[in-house]
Amino acid sequence: MTGTGFEKAPARDRRRFPGISSRAYEHPADRSALVALRKLSGFDTAFKALSGLLPERSLRLLFLSDSVRVGETQFPHLYAMLRDACYILDLEKVPQMYVQQDPKPNAMCIGLDEPIIVVTTGLVELLDEEEMRAVVGHEVGHALSGHSVYRTVLLFLTNLALKVAWIPLGNVAIMAIVTALREWFRKSELSADRAGLLVGQDVNASMRGLMKIAGGNHLHEMNVDAFLAQADEYESSGDLRDSVLKILNVLPRTHPFTTVRAAELRKWSQNRDYQRIMDGHYPRRDEDKDTSVSDSFRESASHYADTVRTSKDPLMKLVGDIAGGAGDLGGRLREKFTGAATTGAAGSGGGTGGGSGTEGKGGATEQG
Repeated sequence: MTGTGFEKAPARDRRRFPGISSRAYEHPADRSALVALRKLSGFDTAFKALSGLLPERSLRLLFLSDSVRVGETQFPHLYAMLRDACYILDLEKVPQMYVQQDPKPNAMCIGLDEPIIVVTTGLVELLDEEEMRAVVGHEVGHALSGHSVYRTVLLFLTNLALKVAWIPLGNVAIMAIVTALREWFRKSELSADRAGLLVGQDVNASMRGLMKIAGGNHLHEMNVDAFLAQADEYESSGDLRDSVLKILNVLPRTHPFTTVRAAELRKWSQNRDYQRIMDGHYPRRDEDKDTSVSDSFRESASHYADTVRTSKDPLMKLVGDIAGGAGDLGGRLREKFTGAATTGAAGSGGGTGGGSGTEGKGGATEQG
């Protein structure tokens, strides 16, 4: 390794994916959330209006004047990674990339006409070569998927909402779109994590990078299996009240929780879909125009059904039970929150009420 902590040349050969479509790595929840976002009342009108108003030129000038542009003579190791990532994912035009002085580890891909990738000094100093390669691949994945456009709108609307917050009802419509954008963007991060793995092709490096983002540069004090166990505990712990708190905690965030991202990425890396891509079997961009929207909906619906079926979260388990005809929604919710069986449940011969009690005990045992 050099004095900068990185090697300029790739440490090993990696598979390349000529003509790969972003559909190959996009998370089903990403696509369905984006479809839902576009169906949001007033979103199309607002988006078209904002596209002409957003100060993209100002944004580019800001980074050009107050950050360091990555190239052959500035941060050459990052430039080599960027070109390598674009080569692997077959992104024809290499996006501009900037390093911004900020001790907080972060990276983003923004821009309407052309994507710009920005990484902070905190991130560059935190990650090693392979971990950083996964992050650069992550951002190139955003660029290939066209996520930068919506990310730019989200940044603008978030700032606008803060400025008009003092006006009664002034930011209600804006916050509705911001909330929907955040929901989509959290899902898009899962897609970009997959793109990062396709570029880095080292799942352990991806895991290490996520652990460092969560806990800092103390790898000797951390363990991947224990970190992933946190995600499992987070999903399965508590009762319905905790499930509601989880939702409230994540609403203001643009990114999913780090342990959740790690668990999702590890799951995908062990999936046959990932192996098929690595073997050269993946959807191509020239096939995108023939892609059926209904097929995407079916895939997303199948994903959500599977998520509900396999989830250990108390709320998701309840949704699964109700979807399977296990009982009355209002009664089940009252029982879960108060611990008291409803009259209707008790009057049904103890079937539903007894089933719930057993279920609660079983859930507690599983959580332990």
